[in-house]
Amino acid sequence: MEKLLIIDGSNLLFQMFFGMPARIVNHQGKAIQGALGFVGAVLKIIRKVEPSHIIAVFDGEHENERRELDSEYKANRIDYSAVCEEENPFSQLQDIYDALDYLEIKRIETTDCEADDMIAGYALSMGRQMEVIISSFDSDFFQLITDKVSVLRYRGEKTMICTPEYLIERFGILPEQYAEYKSLTGDAADNIKGAEKVGPKTAAMLLKEFGTLENIIANAADIRKLSVKESIIRNAEKLRLNYMMIKLGDYKRLPYSKQELEYRYEGITTNEVLKGIGLRQEDDGSNGNKYKI
Repeated sequence: MEKLLIIDGSNLLFQMFFGMPARIVNHQGKAIQGALGFVGAVLKIIRKVEPSHIIAVFDGEHENERRELDSEYKANRIDYSAVCEEENPFSQLQDIYDALDYLEIKRIETTDCEADDMIAGYALSMGRQMEVIISSFDSDFFQLITDKVSVLRYRGEKTMICTPEYLIERFGILPEQYAEYKSLTGDAADNIKGAEKVGPKTAAMLLKEFGTLENIIANAADIRKLSVKESIIRNAEKLRLNYMMIKLGDYKRLPYSKQELEYRYEGITTNEVLKGIGLRQEDDGSNGNKYKI
């Protein structure tokens, strides 16, 4: 069965760089914990998912259209250009690129959109013809979930695959309502503020009653709780702006065709990859089992 694995590269890089138990250096004294964790995680995900196609997508440095809509968008993010190498996940990005190239996994660094948009483009186009699994902890991808598209949240042995049933059980909403749900509640990770007095339970209740964000705004006068009614009326334009920033569209300029993303796993190990790109010596004695990823 054909199956596309889309790796949110920047998300996994941060997860592995800051999630490893300690700074790990190789025989040359070079820090490799981010690359070690990334490669180990990717190979475990591949073994779990058994994809026939793979792509890894990374955020590039370029103007952000969403910030033009709201200057506060992601204004809470750290500027890593001013962070020392030991604490900077991007210091190991080239090693990760080398590892993906060694594995013959197609990768792309965006130049005119956020990685989320390109990932959405692949999920929406490929999801019409094959199963798609998005590997990421970014909850924005929940809006893309369908019977053919799922989101994998990698946690080693506790890895979870999120389906439509997961969203219904966890949030009480359908996947196609998730962008509207986040518009109402806000998204702290992206510095998007929602409507005051509207928490997760209230947002789910409003969507269950009115169906869509526009219907909630149009029928705000019918909302029974006064404080929520006033908040929706007061924040109507802000909520519409939130939706524009959170909603992922069908990005069309996809860099690789389906055929170019074909992949066959041959059983290679993390240690073999790191040796192959020069991050480990042949006789380092670890046998690939020293660190649990």
